[in-house]
Amino acid sequence: MRQHSATRQLGGLAIRLLCCGALIAPTALRAQQGKPPEVLVMATGGTIASTGNYYGDRGGEVNKVSAEQLTAAAPGIDKVATLSTEQFSNVASGAIGPKQWMDLARRINAAFHDRPSLAGVVVTHGTDTMEETAYFLDLTVSGDRPVVVTGAMRPADAIGADGPANLFNAVRAAAAPASRGRGAMVLMDDRLFAAREVTKTNTTRVETFQAPEHGPLAIVDHDTIYYNRARPTRHPAFDLSNVTALPRVDIIYSYGGADSVLIDAAVAAGAKGIVVAGVGAGGLASGQGAALRRAGEHGVVVVIGSRTGSGRVAGSETRPTAGDLNVQKARVLLMLALTRTQDRAGVAKIFAEYSGAEP
Repeated sequence: MRQHSATRQLGGLAIRLLCCGALIAPTALRAQQGKPPEVLVMATGGTIASTGNYYGDRGGEVNKVSAEQLTAAAPGIDKVATLSTEQFSNVASGAIGPKQWMDLARRINAAFHDRPSLAGVVVTHGTDTMEETAYFLDLTVSGDRPVVVTGAMRPADAIGADGPANLFNAVRAAAAPASRGRGAMVLMDDRLFAAREVTKTNTTRVETFQAPEHGPLAIVDHDTIYYNRARPTRHPAFDLSNVTALPRVDIIYSYGGADSVLIDAAVAAGAKGIVVAGVGAGGLASGQGAALRRAGEHGVVVVIGSRTGSGRVAGSETRPTAGDLNVQKARVLLMLALTRTQDRAGVAKIFAEYSGAEP
């Protein structure tokens, strides 16, 4: 493995800071630490763990592979880190929701508490709801050790399967000291993204994960991980110790001709919060305004976002908005915010604190 000349001059220490970036070489990390760092791989299922009739064009069933089989399919991964594995679940990401998020966050927090030597955790996950799980973990896993969520766009037995490379690089990122203090991240297609910024943008392409208006946190090359941003200031994690279930929060889409029906139905179903995927910079269809006011009168907290996929929705101290979060992540944050307060102004304050904007 090649090393940069500056690294060689430091006697094999392969961590450099360039402006606000960091360059990490796995071989030097091993030399510095004496043994590979400890990383826990927690598998939940998804395309990365799928084989067989995945596309529905063969006979037979879709088969699932285990966490141990996933790591065995990535040659050399045991030289990057001292691995342990845990099979949390083995399901498609559409089967992972609020209950599983809470269980997963608690399990990761427990692992970090019980294993002080653990450098980081890698979660393998289906890609369809990966960004929501990653953002929930970003908001609820305490401490400064990284959680790296990864998966695959091609099943494990496909030509050009991307799972082994993604898993290998996710372990590298979880083991790297420069990853500490950055919260939960998503590793896909040789790029590392902040959980709050990343989103899936294409149904099938391996480069589907992007961070509109932000870009990746790091580029993962064969010999280095280059962080192009300094560590952020992180807010305290939401405490789940006294939370038995997350409140119901629904997403309502705005579009030409939208009326009150879905909003009223969400309120009738017991929603404690509603996130609106508004048009443009948070606009509403004319038929939705009165229904949202009625929802507010019933104590439902309404957060306005945008259906555009990028850009900020401006709010105020009494009008909570998603900021630059997409609506699926605004839903995650609203569910957690409602475990602290049901007051609209209190929720607006939480969204402002977690918006990423300068105070």
